[in-house]
Amino acid sequence: MLIQIANLLLQVTVSIVAGACLLRCYFQWLAFNLGTGQGNSIGAYLLPLTNWIVLPLRRVTRSIGRFDVASLLAAYLLVLAKIVVLSLIVGISPFTVSWLIFALIDLLDLTLSGLIGLVLASVILSWVGAGSQIQYLVSLLVEPLLTPIRRVLPNLGAIDLSPLVLLLGLQILQIVLNNLK
Repeated sequence: MLIQIANLLLQVTVSIVAGACLLRCYFQWLAFNLGTGQGNSIGAYLLPLTNWIVLPLRRVTRSIGRFDVASLLAAYLLVLAKIVVLSLIVGISPFTVSWLIFALIDLLDLTLSGLIGLVLASVILSWVGAGSQIQYLVSLLVEPLLTPIRRVLPNLGAIDLSPLVLLLGLQILQIVLNNLK
């Protein structure tokens, strides 16, 4: 029972903070300004949640173009720390190479879950929150993923099947990842 509680608490905490690190990395890739001077900008929430781990990592790593290596590394280290703590609680031997692989698979799974959440939020907000600031932000994040799919799919007028195709593709990737575990 205590292991399940520890797993739940670690999973939620790491998912939130590592997910924020991944979101920060994605925002930088999209050249989105996370400046804190905008008041109620997403950066006002995202930066304080991630600065404690990303800023020290920036001292030892450099970005590659628009790709924020420090944010991705921070997310990976958080997932790895969760796996190490849970392994030690369960009583698995100290450091094994499999921890590194499991952390990579968990990070990819977290990324896919986050993308699925963004696509679902985009679809729902397009129905109920059209024109809102949050709908604009979510669309900004999802559009780069939907655009290549829209180029391939036939135009059905008012019906856009690209989110469905993207969701199916993301879920297939999750199935493949889960089978790798």
